[in-house]
Amino acid sequence: MRAVDVMSSPVYVIAPTDNVAYARNLMLRHRVSRLPVMEGNELRGILTKKDIAYRLRQTEPLWRRRPIDRIPVSILMTENPITVMPGTSIHDIAATMLDRDISGLPVVENGKVVGIVTKLDVMRSAHVRGLPARVDEIMEEAITVSRYHSLDHVINTIKGKNDKLIVVNDNGSLAGIITESNLAFYEYLDERMNLPRKDVTHLRKEEPAGQKRFRYVVEVSAVAEDIMSRPVITVPPDASLQDAVGLMLENQINSLVVVEDGDIRGLLKRDDIIKVVAK
Repeated sequence: MRAVDVMSSPVYVIAPTDNVAYARNLMLRHRVSRLPVMEGNELRGILTKKDIAYRLRQTEPLWRRRPIDRIPVSILMTENPITVMPGTSIHDIAATMLDRDISGLPVVENGKVVGIVTKLDVMRSAHVRGLPARVDEIMEEAITVSRYHSLDHVINTIKGKNDKLIVVNDNGSLAGIITESNLAFYEYLDERMNLPRKDVTHLRKEEPAGQKRFRYVVEVSAVAEDIMSRPVITVPPDASLQDAVGLMLENQINSLVVVEDGDIRGLLKRDDIIKVVAK
């Protein structure tokens, strides 16, 4: 299979001078995660939900200067994006995505953007539908955070691991999941267009075997439970890869928490399946 067989077309595009608010609304309206940035007929860059998500850290200088929604796309976009031709094989596309850590490749023919191939397009392909495997053969270790962890901690963890994050309760049970989409589309301004603040408290013992008390921990703009998605779609470790892919496509998600007898065993991501395609 080739790029032309799986690519999405036409392509939704933005201009370098458009602001991030416009780009985010376009992504939400059309359910896309990346937008080629065009200046006339020239491809200047690409903006992804990841570019937006990682700029939400409160310690970013850009954050302190002005709200992210008012920033021009040109500041956040990746310039000179990698492209493929209509005849590029799906194997080479998958390998490029993994090697360059990107999830979408504009398809260019004679200097013109004619489509885009995303990891979702690869997942929908007949090539993936023919893969024989079980979930536990390719799943990954689960990376977890507490539902009370701060927004900064969540972003640092998800960025450092390049992973989805599973949110757990105090007893280790499954509470939710955080993806780059949760971060990119999180409404972080309150009704007065200010950063919301909240007190976070934990139920802790003052001393071993002592009385439990709610103790003030820190004032933050958001914590993991504010951002996470729930309920979480799960899959058993012995499920077939075909069943897992079907669940992902049916629920329009790109990861599944692997659970057995109520215990979290791992995480199956779209990238785990793309790796199989790239072999």
